Amino acid sequence: MLLRTLTVAALLVTFLSMGASAQNASSVVAAASKAMGADTLNSITYSGTARNGAFGQSKSIGNPMGPTNLTQITQYTRTINFGQAADAMALVSRATGPTQPPTVPGVPAPMPGVFNQNINGQQASTNWGQALNIWTTPWGFLKGAAANNATVRQEGGQQVVSFSPANFKSPSGQMYTVTGYINNQNQVTKVETRMEHAVVGDLLVEFEYSNYQNMNGVQVPTRIVQRQAGLQTFDANIASATPNPANLAALLTPPPAPARGGGPGGPPPGAPAQGGRGGAGGGGQQAAGPAVEKLGDGVFKIGGNYTAIAVDMGDHILVVESGQSDARGTAVMAAAKQAIPNKPIRFVVNSHPHFDHASGLAAAAGEGATILMHRNSAETMQRLLSGPRTLIGDSLSKVANRRVTVQGIGDREIRRGTNGKVVEIHRVTGSEHTDSHLMVYLPAERVLYTADTPVAGMPNPNQVQVLRATLSAADQLKLQWESMIPAHALNPERAVPRAEVVALAPAAATN
Repeated sequence: MLLRTLTVAALLVTFLSMGASAQNASSVVAAASKAMGADTLNSITYSGTARNGAFGQSKSIGNPMGPTNLTQITQYTRTINFGQAADAMALVSRATGPTQPPTVPGVPAPMPGVFNQNINGQQASTNWGQALNIWTTPWGFLKGAAANNATVRQEGGQQVVSFSPANFKSPSGQMYTVTGYINNQNQVTKVETRMEHAVVGDLLVEFEYSNYQNMNGVQVPTRIVQRQAGLQTFDANIASATPNPANLAALLTPPPAPARGGGPGGPPPGAPAQGGRGGAGGGGQQAAGPAVEKLGDGVFKIGGNYTAIAVDMGDHILVVESGQSDARGTAVMAAAKQAIPNKPIRFVVNSHPHFDHASGLAAAAGEGATILMHRNSAETMQRLLSGPRTLIGDSLSKVANRRVTVQGIGDREIRRGTNGKVVEIHRVTGSEHTDSHLMVYLPAERVLYTADTPVAGMPNPNQVQVLRATLSAADQLKLQWESMIPAHALNPERAVPRAEVVALAPAAATN
């Protein structure tokens, strides 16, 4: 009886504590909303300058805002409607501004473009990757916290308020959480959340707000910094703001699309790059596995976009490239084991760590394989792949006692199987695309596997630079290749003869 009484008492204390936390959070949020002018704020527009990085696609994967990946937004303007959209397709958030893309050494200067991030009412209510751009603003956070039973705790002299938005669930079924930090001046200094990501798993997205100024009755941060997975990816300096603008409809209306051409848009600052151009799909009949073609003794090409290769190394399998999504990575692993039965996949070579080529690595890690990539990126990718995966529900998240192993290799790596099979892995230098570009040469088959080298159509200058660097590296190494297998498959798929490849880059050195 005493034990039961104590248990009931403990539960009562817990519930009272939770209720007190929610009550305290309400007062904290109310005080901040009043001080920041959010109580009467239904919409806002603010302007300044900004810089946008290349998360997951940068030359150095650990530096999204490196000089060759940094886009300047010279007249950045963002408008948000916190109220009900006129209809589901009406915009509730729009960010825009003329851009100056980065200058890449060795490539003609790019044309100026236009940054565009448009979020409509339907996206704001169903797509967390878009909606978080509104919830994580200082004023959106306060409105969300007031409406969603927030809780509060103290940390480092700040009030830390958290809530889970109603009607949003991750692919795994978990609720999302938004956390904001409020200082002793009742200003929101940081808002963070996590969302599912094919490479990172539970991707931490943070917005830091500082140097507040009163602009027409509303506290506005003049400095905004965004980080994803701890890496800075965006910043802005805000010079002016107008609360409840009279011309809200006009500000939220994009100009008509140009008849032809037009500048490139930019990835939304708060919507992290999702690795890959493909996905798992859902429902219906299970798709057939990718086509497998024998290239030589114990060597198989696994067809489909983000083409892979499986090599029998005697006592294990080595796979080259895992693809652009967890679904593709899972299919590649299955195809490799079907082509080379009764042997474990021990190594998976990643051509380079750009997220469209790294989003299948979770499946490789789930298989227990060691991921081989250039040492320039290995430490960063080890960190990114090793975090929690409670939101995404992918193959790696379902592995008990999972362990991710990323092994950094140098500029030249020769792998020899117990059966005598040789696989050469070489770094490609001389382009600004990535500092971790690996090509794979199979000497017995005289096949060269490459990624992001154009082999058909009309390549752009960046692709030509990558191709020339690849051909130059192959020539310097005196690789006797006769055909190229591109990661991005042709339609119809085929190996590309050497002469055809070289013709695409006539200025490249050739044997």
